[in-house]
Amino acid sequence: MRILVVEDDAPLAEVLRRGLTEDGYATDVVGKLVDAINAVQVNDYDLVILDRGLPDGDGRTLCAQMRADGDGTAVLMLTARDGLGEKVEGLDAGADDYLTKPFDYPELTARIRALLRRPANAQSPVLAHGSLEMDPASRRVSRSSITIPLTAREFSLLEVLLRAPDTTHARTDLLEHVWDANYDGLSNVVDVHIANLRRKLELPGMDDPIETVRGVGYRLTPESDA
Repeated sequence: MRILVVEDDAPLAEVLRRGLTEDGYATDVVGKLVDAINAVQVNDYDLVILDRGLPDGDGRTLCAQMRADGDGTAVLMLTARDGLGEKVEGLDAGADDYLTKPFDYPELTARIRALLRRPANAQSPVLAHGSLEMDPASRRVSRSSITIPLTAREFSLLEVLLRAPDTTHARTDLLEHVWDANYDGLSNVVDVHIANLRRKLELPGMDDPIETVRGVGYRLTPESDA
């Protein structure tokens, strides 16, 4: 999952970047409204953590613009102002949740998990496809009730696939969701990580749950065949 942090307080932004990266999220950080507007237009994010008090404007402007453009990306708004009016303004602009500074990091991550496990077409926080199950909150993956340990990057790749199991995901789309803007590595990094993920998911007597769509990318094997 890829997150954009829009925060002009450099020490706080670095704490968030480091913590979210350690938690397995691909994390981009910008400190100005104009850079945030450009980032959401260029990249495909799963969540935006948005400070209201930016040096070149109100973060609420970005949120309102995203919603006007039909962008439904989850937005968690941050502010140092805790008045009810401030919260109402942020939520009316289209924010999905609101957190007042200062805050405890565990509360922030709990809110992030809650927002990210709200797929539009599902009620359960557990993602499932055939014999595969993933609980994003506990970061537990299992196949036929057998727990499978994954790296943070493998977990993120599988989560993208499970959230849209009938979609064929291009390599470029997976790269955008799972690696941040600072990634500058091998062009076959997605293929390498998918191969590692497959090896872990291919339990004895069970088929490969990930299908390669030649010339396009990857998707989960149709459930009837998984």
